[in-house]
Amino acid sequence: MRRVGWRMQVVEIFLPLKCRDGSPQPSERFGQVRRELVEMFGGRIAFTWAAAKGLWEKGDGDVDRDSIVIFEVMADELDRQWWKAFRAMLERLFDQEEILIRASAVDRL
Repeated sequence: MRRVGWRMQVVEIFLPLKCRDGSPQPSERFGQVRRELVEMFGGRIAFTWAAAKGLWEKGDGDVDRDSIVIFEVMADELDRQWWKAFRAMLERLFDQEEILIRASAVDRL
């Protein structure tokens, strides 16, 4: 019998589709992220390839826009040190000041 009703973490990784200069991110970068996540989490990964739009207000009132893709991972535990290191690697790989990674506790039904 399968266990149901236990808590898991859903982690979402927001990655930019474009470089700072507006050119497309090389597809190899997304492949590298996918490989690392599969190695770490196995089959508990959803790859959301439909582009989404990110909007945020800058200090001067202007609005920045970004096209993003979201990778989603389910994890039994949240290893904050691993995620911190992974985020730093992503920021270097995608040449970004900050990559958003967020986690939510969920009940598996």
